[in-house]
Amino acid sequence: MGDLTPYAGSFVRGEAAVRRDLESFSALLRKWNAVQNLVSRETEGALWSRHVLDSLQVLPLLQSKDASFLDVGSGGGLPAIPLAIALKGGAAHFTLVEPIGKKVAFLRQVIRELGLAATVHAGRTDSFESRETSSGKPQRFDVITSRALAALPLLLELIHPFFGPESRAILHKGKDHAVEVEESRLAWDFDVVIIGSATDEAGVLLQISNLRRKSTR
Repeated sequence: MGDLTPYAGSFVRGEAAVRRDLESFSALLRKWNAVQNLVSRETEGALWSRHVLDSLQVLPLLQSKDASFLDVGSGGGLPAIPLAIALKGGAAHFTLVEPIGKKVAFLRQVIRELGLAATVHAGRTDSFESRETSSGKPQRFDVITSRALAALPLLLELIHPFFGPESRAILHKGKDHAVEVEESRLAWDFDVVIIGSATDEAGVLLQISNLRRKSTR
């Protein structure tokens, strides 16, 4: 199993308890992956390094005030489920958005079995956006995550409605991240910090803040 030491300082509970839950999640993921394409079969043998530890890289970028999390295109629950396990017992609550029914069923089983502070919206971001809060506006989140969903220009379009003044997006991206960032600047203004991945030589995490659409005037 992978080394959790680099992230243990961010855990709400002891490392042993977090590891047990991560192992339970991994076992469920392997079981469901036999009949449902949650992660690539080619990477299933390296589940901890390619998926679990890759997800936990978000932890050092979080702030103590971060409590509301939105994960877009959750699929097999990455990175949201490992993060929810790491922060279990604290103030963090995760909302996972996933349109595919079988993946929704998997996510809900994991959340139920592990007792995680998380809910799943069975649909796309546009249907979730239409569920207005009492203020008449879409809910805003402290942190928005997404992994292997879409190119950055489209991804920013999807997550923009959920951005408040203090919101940040922490997005897993691959070798084409620089091109995606430049393409995104045609339509968006934002601040970005690029953090090299500890699990993928070509991968990065993009931390995006102050996201706003460019004026068309």
